[in-house]
Amino acid sequence: MALLEVQNLKKYFRTGAGDLHAVDDISFELEWGKTLGVVGESGCGKTTLGRTILHLLDPTDGKIFFQGKDISHPSKK
Repeated sequence: MALLEVQNLKKYFRTGAGDLHAVDDISFELEWGKTLGVVGESGCGKTTLGRTILHLLDPTDGKIFFQGKDISHPSKK
């Protein structure tokens, strides 16, 4: 079982010109004891990806699993 699994994660922002696709269909698995690097040019969605995984932003679509548990839409308790 993966420590973290992200399936088809999307985060879109509404703008006056339409939707901005900040994170568009990202999938990966992070196994225990492994390291994952996310690289890309400025403005490509790296920070938005991290904030969405940490639930600082709500995902538009997709699934996030932590230790096999679906945490895509946690309760607001």
